[in-house]
Order: sequence, then C-alpha cells, then structure tokens
Amino acid sequence: MWNERFSTPDYVYGTAPNDFLAEHAGLLKGPVLSLCEGEGRNGVFLASRGLEVLGVDGSAVGLAKAQRLAQARGVKLRTEVADLADYNPPANTFGAVVSIFAHLPSALRAQLYPKVERALKPGGIILLEHYSPAQIPKSTGGPKSPDMLMTAADVQQSFPLCDVILCRELDRDIQEGALHTGLSSVTQFLGQRRPSAIRAPGPG
Repeated sequence: MWNERFSTPDYVYGTAPNDFLAEHAGLLKGPVLSLCEGEGRNGVFLASRGLEVLGVDGSAVGLAKAQRLAQARGVKLRTEVADLADYNPPANTFGAVVSIFAHLPSALRAQLYPKVERALKPGGIILLEHYSPAQIPKSTGGPKSPDMLMTAADVQQSFPLCDVILCRELDRDIQEGALHTGLSSVTQFLGQRRPSAIRAPGPG
C-alpha cells in the first residue's frame, strides 16, 4: 500500500518537516532513529541541522524519494527498508527516536516500543506525534481504526523507562502535503530515557 502511495512524483506529505518536530528539534542529539520515515521530509530536516539520521520504513519507494530529497538538499541520510513487526534496533545506540504519524496496530506497538525505548541511550529523547481517537470523525488525515490511534495515556504507558517532558492531546491545524490538511486531533509526546542506575562500589 505504501509503495503505491509513494509512487507519485509528488511528495504526498510535502517536503517540510512536521511542525512539532521542528519546534523541539533543539532537544535532539544524534544519532537519530526516525520510524516510518517515508519520503524523507523529517529525516532530511534533522540531517540539515547536522544530526546523523537513520530513517526506517517498510517502503523502498518512499525511501528512494527520501534519498533524492537528501541529495537535493545536500545532506546525508541513512535509510533502511525494514518491517517494523520484526525490527530490532541496537540497544543503547540512539540519542533520539522520532515517530511522526507512525500509526501501527496496538499489537505491533506492544512489540516495537520496548525495543525502541531500549535503543535510546540514557538521557535520549523520544519525540512522537500521532493522531488521537478524536480524529476519527475528521476528514483531515490519519487511519480510521481506533486500534491504530493513541491517547496521551496510551503513549505515556508505552514508554515506562522515560520521564515525561510533555504529553498532551490537542486540536491543531496541520498542513503537510495533500494528505494531512486541516484541523486535526493529535497526541504529542516528549520523553527522556532515565539514566541507568549506577551501583556504588562495594567496600575494599
């Protein structure tokens, strides 16, 4: 489905970064893991800020467009085609994980999110924006299955190793290409992985 969606010459979600990501990009350190990177708008933006970025997506067509966008912008973007159902990012590797409208079934999230959280270095940041269940009656983007949407409580419970910096549901105007356009109900989350406990040395 995603290969078909991304097969158009146009960038269906635009080439500008997500607003929430752009607002908080200063908190992020590399390397950055960007989930469901798609056509590259967010990864290329972060790379333009000097961050090392790995964009992961199930669509080879989307990631090929991401590479073309990176080349056009004069930045380097690493990409990897992967099925998130069995994706295993290396532990304690990333300074940040970005998940922008990466809508997944709840069973898949339950498998993936603990791996993603462990992939963060201590002190690393998770930045997520996701449509909330209040988006269902709106025609401005996102899936219509309640199982693929998340409340603020859902997101917070998904990342128990993180201290919450921001977690909220709100309505905001989104203008991201042809498919995310208009007033939308979203959930936004910023979390920081707690430092690993350090055991004090024993006597002697």
